[in-house]
Amino acid sequence: MIIATGLDELRTARLLLDPEVGLVPTMGYLHEGHLSLIRKAKAECRSVVVSIFVNPTQFAPTEDLAKYPRDLERDLKLIEPIGVDLVWNPTPEIMYPSGYQTWVEVDALTKRLEGAMRPTHFKGVTTVVAKLFNAVQPQRAYFGQKDAQQAAVIRRMTRDLDFPVEIVVCPIVREPDGLAMSSRNKYLEGDDRKAALVLFRALSAAKDAYQAGERDAEVLRRKMKEVIQAEPRAQMQYVSCADYDSLEELESVSGKTLLSMAVLIGKTRLIDNFVLE
Repeated sequence: MIIATGLDELRTARLLLDPEVGLVPTMGYLHEGHLSLIRKAKAECRSVVVSIFVNPTQFAPTEDLAKYPRDLERDLKLIEPIGVDLVWNPTPEIMYPSGYQTWVEVDALTKRLEGAMRPTHFKGVTTVVAKLFNAVQPQRAYFGQKDAQQAAVIRRMTRDLDFPVEIVVCPIVREPDGLAMSSRNKYLEGDDRKAALVLFRALSAAKDAYQAGERDAEVLRRKMKEVIQAEPRAQMQYVSCADYDSLEELESVSGKTLLSMAVLIGKTRLIDNFVLE
């Protein structure tokens, strides 16, 4: 496994790989969700590149950039047995050198849901992913369904900018009790960890109603809200029942639909979603 930091190191190492490359972009502090993406890439591609970079431009000044968990040695031990060919671990100075002023933005898709709560977030996401695509030149890139809006935005950016990259979105990996795996789960302790299950319960309540024949999107949103509001440690930021690709809120569910939410449990912000096919 080659570990590169500088851009020249990356490009030199990339020339040694089979041309069929799968890229798994991460911010490190890897968990089973990340590892499932890497295994999927390994199964489908001749070479696998993992990027580990805590991207400062997707954090607002009030967010947890300084606290975001980092442990490169731990991450490398987790991924080496899978057979990763190359790890790129650039520094912020490499990704955003002095005088940097070029950005990639997707418009309408980033104004809703996470974008409404975190207005600068997706500008940082799309810019760094575009830079990763340019640097690594993958044929496929692997993202988790847990960040459903991020996946939709990246799919849109990839189409609009004609990147020759297939975007592969993989299922959410959950704890045995249903909590979606996240690097931020390490902040959940005691009663907060138990309260965090409210996201899974709320989504399950809406899904159960859908499977029982309910197609009124507002009814599904109301069912999610009722479950969240019954948990005293939960502070709801949004719930959504939207079109899977456009993320526009629906009146009636007919095609592929995204149920999603953001909830504060104590000081920890969690997101989760279900897809209704």
